[in-house]
Amino acid sequence: MPKNAWIQDRKRDYYYKKAKQEKYRSRASYKLFQAIKKYGFIEHGDVVVDLGAAPGGWIQAARKTVGNKGFVLGVDLKPIEPFTQSYVRTIICDITDREALKQILEMLPRKADAVISDAAPNISGIWEVDHARQMELSQQALEIAKEVLKPSGSFFVKVFQGDMLSDFIQKVKQNFVNVVLVKPEASRAKSAEIFILGRSLKNQ
Repeated sequence: MPKNAWIQDRKRDYYYKKAKQEKYRSRASYKLFQAIKKYGFIEHGDVVVDLGAAPGGWIQAARKTVGNKGFVLGVDLKPIEPFTQSYVRTIICDITDREALKQILEMLPRKADAVISDAAPNISGIWEVDHARQMELSQQALEIAKEVLKPSGSFFVKVFQGDMLSDFIQKVKQNFVNVVLVKPEASRAKSAEIFILGRSLKNQ
């Protein structure tokens, strides 16, 4: 096995084992923790909407960051094992459904400080199809973010690299003052996933 591949496999195992030991539902928790640590887009007391939240790893990371003065809403097509904290809520809905926005807004105590999305399609193995489906989910997440974020709020979304990505980045730039691409250490180097962080929602 090439040295780089060996390092990546070891790193993958490291975060998987770390998640098990620290009782996080997914190794993806560390991707969000690392991005928050570097960019500070979620803070204590914030309201956070997590799209594509199952099984709940990002909810756990957001919950730990916002504390009991904050609020985290997880949204997914699949049921999410409930959390005991009163400031964590989950709903089952399809973010591509027009009713999703209404359901989300009804659950929030106020406009959100951050919308985060780790939503991903069922992988078909056909790259063009998977990329297109991922970008559709990302676009829908952006539309929701524009409606539920407070002015100056942040948007953090997973995308797949491909020929539709540059157009989507431009759409994010049209709506946010600062936009950066993020590849957390916990994200496998050989994975096509990358994250876009938009800071400070512009006045619509």
